[in-house]
Order: sequence, then C-alpha cells, then structure tokens
Amino acid sequence: MSRERKETMVKRHNVILLKKRQPNRSRIGDFLLYLFLLLVAVIMVFPLVFAVSSALKPLDELFKFPPKLFAQNPTLDNFQDLFVTMGKSWVPFSRYIFNTVFITVAGTAGHLIISSMGAFVLAKYDFPGSKAFFGIVVVALMFNGYVTAIPNYLIINALGWVDTYWAIIIPAFAAPIGLFLMKQFMEGLPMSLVEAAKIDGANEWKVFIGIVMPNVKPAWLTLIIFSVQSLWNNRAATFIYSEERKTLVYALQQIQSGGIARTGQAAAVAVIVMLVPIATFILSESQILETMASSGLKD
Repeated sequence: MSRERKETMVKRHNVILLKKRQPNRSRIGDFLLYLFLLLVAVIMVFPLVFAVSSALKPLDELFKFPPKLFAQNPTLDNFQDLFVTMGKSWVPFSRYIFNTVFITVAGTAGHLIISSMGAFVLAKYDFPGSKAFFGIVVVALMFNGYVTAIPNYLIINALGWVDTYWAIIIPAFAAPIGLFLMKQFMEGLPMSLVEAAKIDGANEWKVFIGIVMPNVKPAWLTLIIFSVQSLWNNRAATFIYSEERKTLVYALQQIQSGGIARTGQAAAVAVIVMLVPIATFILSESQILETMASSGLKD
C-alpha cells in the first residue's frame, strides 16, 4: 500500500471520528440553547446594571414609578454627596478604607497560606487521624456562622482580641472552605510529580512552593475570590466597637440608614461596596480558565 493511500485512509478515519463526536443537535436546538443561555446571562447581569444605573440617577428619577432601567439624566451627584457626608465624620474616610483593606488582605493571605499547607499534608500524606480530621472539616462546612457566633465571641473575648483587627482576621484563617477546596484539588495532582521532585533533591518546602502551588492555581485563585468577597463585605460590628477600627462597609451602611434623604447616597454605596469583589472575580476568572485549560495533568 502506497504512502499517499495510507494518508488518505487516515484522514477519512479522522473525519469519521469527528462526525461521531459532534453532538446530534438540530439548528433549532442550537438556537434554543443559545437563547436560553442569553436569557440566563441577562438575568444575572440585570441587578448589576440596575445598581449602577440607580447610582447615576438624580433624586427625582430615583422616586419615579414605574422605575426606569437606565438614567435619563446621568449624574455623579450621588457620589459627590456621599464623599461630602463621609468627610464630615470625625474619623477620616481614608481610615475606613485602610481598615477594610488591611483586614481583607491579611485575612485572605493567611487563609490561603494555612489552607494550602494543611491541604498539602492531608492530600499527599497518610498519617494517623488524617481521615478523622478531614471529616471534622467537612462537618464544619455544614454549620452556619450564626450557629458558632456565641462560641466564637467567648473564645475571642477570652483571648483579649475583642475590638482589634485580629478578631476578624484570625477566624478567617480557620475557615473550613479553604482547606476543603485545596485538599480536593491537590488530590488530583499526580504523586509522581512530588516523587520526581524529591528524587531531584527537593525538600518538602520546595515541592510545595515549586511543584504543588503552581499546579493548583485555579484552586487558590478561587479561594482568593471567596475570601475577598467575605472579608470585604464583613461589617465586623460584633467584635469591633471603636469607630477608628470600623470597616468601610459598616460606615457606608450607616449612611444608607439615613432615610429617604440619602436614597441617592445609598445607591452610590451599593456600587462602591460591590466594586472590589467584582474586580477580583474578573481579574481571577480569566486566570482560572487559562490555568485549567493548560494544566491537563495525567499520572
């Protein structure tokens, strides 16, 4: 059999395989599927668009009924009034921003480091009590924050952390979702990579930093999204009483409770509060998809 004939047969075989792999859907089915996905996307985007539009509306448009989706006379007066109101506070506006940024960054960094190190040990090493410990972590996922509120307060009060940043940061380190997520992802990492690195002379720390963490990038980026969203929106009103240590969200929500006169400022508050979590998700989401697409690991 000639070489050209073999190549022709291989091409025909590949074409047949591609046809078999193609989904057996009609054009009407594809159209309905895309229409459904478009509808879901519109429903998910609508609250964001409405929130931004409301923040740009003057007061007379905010009280119109039925409300309009888009601002007819967009203005930044609501944001200007918000900053004027915040400027009258005896605590500088920059102080609230610093408190929130510090709690968010410190809590997220600590949560990521501790969860990753603990997950690495649980996923790649078998030691007495490992399964029981992970079982406790799984059970902890089922408890709502309101259930553990009183024990948390008693422990934090006994440690002398009430009215400090650590009352918010330290509990964030121990959130069970991070350990569960990282452990489940690391279990899919081939043990052959770890063994090969050890044969080349790498110690446990080098294996963790140089091999494991780069290959579980989607997991820790997802963890960052969850942690930032949780800490940025934390009012911290239960543990922090001093005004100079309160978070930005708490201060902004106090403005929201000012009544009808501050409806425009309340709309601006909603946009400012959601900016950082959304920006974090957008920046991390592309990295997550890129890493998952390019890191097809096989044992």
